[in-house]
Amino acid sequence: MAQESPKNSAAEIPVTSNGQLEDSHEHSFNRDLKRSLPVGLGLSETKIISHGFDSTKEGVVEAGPFPGTTASPKSSVISPSSAAASRLAGQGCDLIIPTGGRAQQKSGPVVLADEVKNPAMEKLELVRKWSLNTYKCTRQIISEKLGRGSRTVDLELEAQIDILRDNKKKYENILRLAQTLSTQLFQMVHTQRQLGDAFADLSLKSLELHEEFGYNADTQKLLAKNGETLLGAINFFIASVTTLVNKTIEDTLLTVKQYESARIEYDAYRTDLEELNLGPRDANTLPKIEQSQQLFQVHKEKYDKMRNDVSIKLKFLEENKVKVLHNQLVLFHNAIAAYFAGNQKQLEQTLKEFHIKLKTPGADAPSWLEEQ
Repeated sequence: MAQESPKNSAAEIPVTSNGQLEDSHEHSFNRDLKRSLPVGLGLSETKIISHGFDSTKEGVVEAGPFPGTTASPKSSVISPSSAAASRLAGQGCDLIIPTGGRAQQKSGPVVLADEVKNPAMEKLELVRKWSLNTYKCTRQIISEKLGRGSRTVDLELEAQIDILRDNKKKYENILRLAQTLSTQLFQMVHTQRQLGDAFADLSLKSLELHEEFGYNADTQKLLAKNGETLLGAINFFIASVTTLVNKTIEDTLLTVKQYESARIEYDAYRTDLEELNLGPRDANTLPKIEQSQQLFQVHKEKYDKMRNDVSIKLKFLEENKVKVLHNQLVLFHNAIAAYFAGNQKQLEQTLKEFHIKLKTPGADAPSWLEEQ
């Protein structure tokens, strides 16, 4: 009992920052640390150093040979108890355990590389590019209207576009007149049908004028029937020309608008490049000239592509327009001529040639069985 093992002697040595006896908290800390040390590790193998609050390191526990001994360090892992671990964490200490070349673990902030781009910055960059492009295009348009700026002109293509726009206006006028004729013919047919019904009713009630009223009733009903046939041909003509004007031609004009926008952008960046080439060439202007040359090349390729697309669409539109209008004009002429000539068979034959089916009045209304 008089002699204790080095392990117990090391555990009972009080160590403080100023050389005085430690308080109860330090006793409990050393006691917990003693219990956590592996058996056989004594003073010759363990050194406990504690510094004050004004020191850069606090509570460093090193496993190694004690100064003055020749014993080699044992390869061991210190596993402190929960109380000792909480004490070390509360004091913000570092635990250094050199065990056969293991890396030393030190506390400190962990920095993670953030390579993800900021979406807000990307949107801001897109807005900046759009604003710059809009400014350049607006400046180019104003310069052209004031007669100060130059513009790229394809004479042949511009002439075809002007003809297309002029034809579109004329086709729209034909559509308005044809729709007016259709409305008036519909009213006339409706009036003739009512007049025929009135004559038929009078032929039954007037015995003296039975035959006269009957003849007029049959004539008005025949006119109404022929008028319905002509009305079907006119409506078919209107529908086909409407599709040509409002879809086919309008789609081509939409491509023309895109071509004109590409032309304005091309001229705007061409003007910028010409202005930079006229200025001095130094270390500051050369990168700007190179960047302007790249942007000019991009918009030149876009302009050439849109010009080629417009040329192709104009060619196909002309072929399609000739086919559609040829058939519709023949239909319109034959139907009108047969109607006013009183040739009912020729009028019906005209509708059969163009595969036009007349709608029976009330055919679109659902039957009472479908309504149930």
